Order: sequence, then C-alpha cells, then structure tokens
Amino acid sequence: MRYWLMKTEPSVVGIDDVLAMPNQTVDWWGVRNYQARNFMRDQMKVGDGVLFYHSSCPQPGIAGIAEVAKLAYPDRTQFDPQSPYYDPKSTPDNPRWVNVDVRVIRKIPLIPLDELRRHPELANMRVLKRGNRLSITPVDPAEWEFIVKKLIQ
Repeated sequence: MRYWLMKTEPSVVGIDDVLAMPNQTVDWWGVRNYQARNFMRDQMKVGDGVLFYHSSCPQPGIAGIAEVAKLAYPDRTQFDPQSPYYDPKSTPDNPRWVNVDVRVIRKIPLIPLDELRRHPELANMRVLKRGNRLSITPVDPAEWEFIVKKLIQ
C-alpha cells in the first residue's frame, strides 16, 4: 500500500463537492504534469491512502482522508475541445492523460499548511518543499501515520 497527497482547488472540486457525489467518489481529471500522471498510471493501486488537499485557496491544507477507488484510465477532458484541459495531440487510441477515481473516506478539520510545517516529523514532505508545484506527491508511510494518529482529531 502506498500513500499520496492529492491537491485540488476547492473552487473547482472540493471535499464537500465529492461528499455530495455518488459513492463520494470523483474522477481526478485535469492533471497535466507528466510526473503526476505517471504516479497515477504506474504506481497508484486501489486502496492506496490519499490526503485530500485543498490548494490555491485562502487556507490551503489537508481537508480529508480518501482512497484510490479505481485504477488509471483515460481522462475524458483531454478529448473535449471546450475543456481547458483539451490536448489536441491526444487521441482515444493513444491518450496522453489519465486519471484515477478517488473516494473520500472522511472530511476532517482542515490541517493548514502552517500546521504541517510546525512538525519536524513532516519536514521531508514534498508539499512542504520550496518550489514544489506537483498536484500529486507520494507520502512516506511514517508521515501518513503521524498525520493520521497525531494531527487528526
């Protein structure tokens, strides 16, 4: 089992939006970074733990615990010319972009980025590294345990 931190903008799809969806599950569409795509395509497995992270908002932070609910499959938005995620070089026979389905397990009181920074046990988390812009990053099992057991009430 692996663990991931997956960023989303709550103004686009936040944790409350996913909780209102069927099966509390969302297809994680719109990822257009090859490294993040490769994490979804090559490493994510059903049941992997996910820290559901709100970004690009006034108070970024971990908003919930989720899990990978479906293995990678072609991201539908790459084929839609009306979508901001359209990729004219991608075809149904040779898709460039994938997504996984993510199911929210539970919403938690937001753990702000500043709170994560206060704990030396989390000093190596990629989300805390200067210049990190990836929307999906691996989380070390020890970091996951610390967050789940010490920071989530």
